[in-house]
Parts: sequence; structure tokens; C-alpha cells
Amino acid sequence: MTFSAALVTIIALGVVAWALARGKAAAFAGGPRPHSRPGHHGWYVALWAGVPALIFLIAWSVSMPGLVSSETLSAPAAAQLPADPMERSAVMAEVRGLASGEMAAGFHPASEQLAPVYRSATTRYGWIGFGIAALLGLAGGAYAWFRLTPSFRARTAVERVVMIALIAASLIAIVTTIGIVFSLLFESLRFFAKVSPIEFLFGTTWSPQTAIRADQVGSSGAFGAVPLFWGTIFIGAIIAMIVAIPLGLMSAIYLTQYAPATARKWLKPILEMLAGVPTVVYGYFAALTVAPALRSFAVTVGIPGASSESALAAGLVMGIMIIPFVSSMADDSIAAVPQSMRDGSLAMGATTSETIRKVLVPAALPGVVGGVLLAVSRAIGETMIVVMAAGLAANLTANPFASVTTVTTQIVQLLTGDQEFDSAKTLAAFALGLVLFLVTLLLNIVALGVVKKYREAYD
Repeated sequence: MTFSAALVTIIALGVVAWALARGKAAAFAGGPRPHSRPGHHGWYVALWAGVPALIFLIAWSVSMPGLVSSETLSAPAAAQLPADPMERSAVMAEVRGLASGEMAAGFHPASEQLAPVYRSATTRYGWIGFGIAALLGLAGGAYAWFRLTPSFRARTAVERVVMIALIAASLIAIVTTIGIVFSLLFESLRFFAKVSPIEFLFGTTWSPQTAIRADQVGSSGAFGAVPLFWGTIFIGAIIAMIVAIPLGLMSAIYLTQYAPATARKWLKPILEMLAGVPTVVYGYFAALTVAPALRSFAVTVGIPGASSESALAAGLVMGIMIIPFVSSMADDSIAAVPQSMRDGSLAMGATTSETIRKVLVPAALPGVVGGVLLAVSRAIGETMIVVMAAGLAANLTANPFASVTTVTTQIVQLLTGDQEFDSAKTLAAFALGLVLFLVTLLLNIVALGVVKKYREAYD
């Protein structure tokens, strides 16, 4: 009995239990008024029939490989296995491959003798697990079935289970986040044990290449991350926002104040579709169209240092990608301004444009600022466009036509390929990730604070 077949069987048992319990509870309608609806009774019995069995099935599927391996290793043919743990593990992998049919023949003679033992043990333990799970399901269903009475509070019990499930889902997300932060912090501390934090945060030379031998040139590396921080700010927070903020704000003003209802119905979804385009498509557009055009323009007007991969190309395309974020937040903020404020301004003789400039935009400014900050945090975490259009050179330059790099790009470069996770070069990626995490966290906290203040003013 495979895990998937047992899972389907347990789910089917739960469905049958739900139907039978619901039918029994529906018969309560002729007597005293029941506390819960028939559906609640059905879910109560189904949960008792399915949840304990599923929990056991998952636990059994985790422990079963160890039981099967232990029984296989106790077979007489296992005496031929090598004593070295790695070699023994390799032979057991052959045994599993032969037993599952993924391999036609094994390299070690004992593997073909142990494969039938392994297959037999897998089948037996599979049926044992299914049998216990089925008994748990039947016992749980029977226990819940006999508790069903018109006065039984099935709705309360079901809602308690739902509440536990919601809390568990929240805890999974929180624990996962905490685990990610701690793993990032742990690896970063290992990096800072090798490289001074002052050099990392304030150094202006980034050359993380380290040699294998101590006598090779550049064996010490240089981990001054200022060029990376500047490249990230230059592309994501300056160039991209110069494009995204005015275009996003103006599109929001047009859609909320000037566009007819029919035009808004079509234009707003089309604009928001930009947010759903994969970033690799933006990267293609930036690398194949925008970057060559900007380089040709720079060469034509005589701008020195023009590169085929530039900060301007990446920033422009990233700004286009960010427009829906700014536009959507500005649209919601402007639309949330009370109509009485707009009507009052118009009643005082102000034109529509004056009302927008002096009433609506200032009133919606906290929401707009919050949207911009969220867009900045989205932009500085973008990787694909920068990798394809901005280059990999860690230059500390303000020339938008020059090649620069960002934190995310360097993280990709440092962790690509086979790496030693005890070298400063590889651990630098985690330190860069920690800085990026702290910056985006700070931006999100500030943005959420601004949005919260805005909502408190107009809700």
C-alpha cells in the first residue's frame, strides 16, 4: 500500500463519514431544535475520522524507511555489505533502486540479494501503516458518530478545530521567517569573523575573488560593499523612482479624476497587468532593446564611458515595472479622500486641476508616500533586470551610462556554481543579504506606518 493510495482511502473515509453524519443530523429536525446545523455535525465526524488517521499516516511515512532499512540490514545477505558507512550507504541506494524498479542491475552482488527483502519489508510495513490508520479513522469516526445528539455542540468543536488550524498556519509562517532570519544572521556572523564589519560597510573596493593558494595574487580579496550599496540605490531608488513616481501618480490622477468610467474599466486592469509580467521578460527588454539604444545615443552625443550594460537601462525598465505599484497605491489613496473635500473645493470656485493639486494630492500624500516606499523596497530587491542589463562591475560612479552592479546581483554571482561555504567570498553573500533584509524591513515598517496613519485619518 503506497502513501498516496492510503491518503486517498483516508480522505474517502472522511467523505463517507461526513455524508452519513450529516444525514443523521438532518433527522434531528423533527425533534427539539438542535444546537448545530447538519453540516457542522458532518464536519465533526469527518474530522474525527480523517485527522488522527492522517497524522498517523504522515508520521508513519517518515519512520517507515528506517524500519525497512533496519529489517533489510538484519537479513543474512547484509553480512556481505562493506563496513565503511559511505560504501554501505551507496549499496543501500542500489537496493532501493532495484526494489523500486528504477535500476535494472546493481554494482554490488549483495544489492540484488537484498532488493527482494527490501521490497517485501516495504510492502508489509506499508500495509501495517495503512491498517493502523484505517483503524484510527474508523475508531475516531465511531466515537464522533455516537456523540451526535440534538444538543451536541458540533459547531463549537468544528470552529475550535478551524481556529487551531489557522493558528498553526500563522505559526508556520512566523517560525519559517524566524528560521530564515537566524540562518542569515548565523552565516553573516561567520563572515564578519573573517572580515571586519567596518571594511564591509565603509570600504570602497569590492573584489571578493580569493585564490586557493596563499601565494596567489589577490588571495586576501576586498570586501568593501559601498559600490554595491550605491549601485542598488542608484538603480532602484533613484533612476527607477524618477520613472515610476511621476508616471504612476499621473496615471492614478487620470484614472480617478479625468477618465470616463468605461475608460477606467479597461485601462486600470491593463496597467496592473504590468505587475504580472515576469521580471525575466523585463530583463530581455532591457538587455536587447533599451541598453543598446541608450549606448548608441550616448556614443552619438559623445558621452564618455558609455557601456552596453548601464545603470540607466536597468533603472528605466525597473521603473516601468514599478509603475503599477505606485499607481495602484496612489489610486486607492486618492479615491479614499472624502468626496466632501473635493466638492467643497469645487464649490469654492477652484478648477479641477487646482482641486487635484491643492486638495486631493496633499490629502492623499501619506498613502502615496507609503506606496512609493513599498515600491522602493520592491525595486532594490529586484535581481533579474539588473543581472541582464546593468552589468557586474562594482563601480562607484554617478554616470548612468556606465556599468554598475547591485547587492542582489552580487549575491547571485557569489552563490552560483560550486562554492565553499567556509570561505569569505561565499559568506559575503549572506552578509549582503542581511543588509538588504534590514533595509527592506525598515522601508516596509516606515511604509506601513505611513499607510496606517493615513487610514486613521480618513476611515
